[in-house]
Amino acid sequence: MAENEKIAIVTGAGTGVGKAISAGLLATGFTVVMAGRRQDALEAAEREIGFPGASTLLVPTDVADPASVAALFARVKETFGRLDLLVNNAGRGTPAVPLEEISLEDWRSTVDTNLTGAFLCTQEAFRIMKAQNPRGGRIINNGSVSAYAPRPLSAPYTATKHAILGLTKSTSLDGRAYEIACGQIDIGNAATEMTARMATGVLQPNGTMAVEPTIDPKHVADAVVYMANLPLTANVLTMTVMASKMPFVGRG
Repeated sequence: MAENEKIAIVTGAGTGVGKAISAGLLATGFTVVMAGRRQDALEAAEREIGFPGASTLLVPTDVADPASVAALFARVKETFGRLDLLVNNAGRGTPAVPLEEISLEDWRSTVDTNLTGAFLCTQEAFRIMKAQNPRGGRIINNGSVSAYAPRPLSAPYTATKHAILGLTKSTSLDGRAYEIACGQIDIGNAATEMTARMATGVLQPNGTMAVEPTIDPKHVADAVVYMANLPLTANVLTMTVMASKMPFVGRG
């Protein structure tokens, strides 16, 4: 590993926000381990990023599977010997159905991916960051404005994003003794596959359907890059990046 090389893991890196974050980190000199469930999506993202001289490692990973997570971090430790940044970005939503009709399978799958996956990755990152020299690193979690203002019919997703804030604060507190900083970025309407339906209208709390504005995922990536490049003596605990006119602030 080259002197001063910074190693980052980005989960859910094959599409959307994860791909944009990977591109942003590469552009500022990070070596990026792109993790995601599908090898083909990771390869396509790597080709699309196409950053000259970029250094990437593609590792197919299911964050809901403890063995898969352990293998990812073992690969990083074996290849680079250290880890400077973890971006817990992988996530999923659930079908917009009445709360009483949400299947236990959908609930568990959302919790396993959005919350348990971030926890498992954080555990593995702690083990590396505490033991390496120089010690420490940074963890950035993907939150959501849904944690503060839920959408209708979104209980599993909202519950996990609310819980991510607790994980962020606990990680930040427990990491103090080891120079491990942790913050999160709360995203509002980044234009990805998950938000594509907003162009035709999504359900509002008053029962109407409305088109909502979105933002380029690059703006989210720029914010993550800023957080990632702070010295470990400074931390952004939470940051909200959102479409200015989305119905979130105030009453719509």
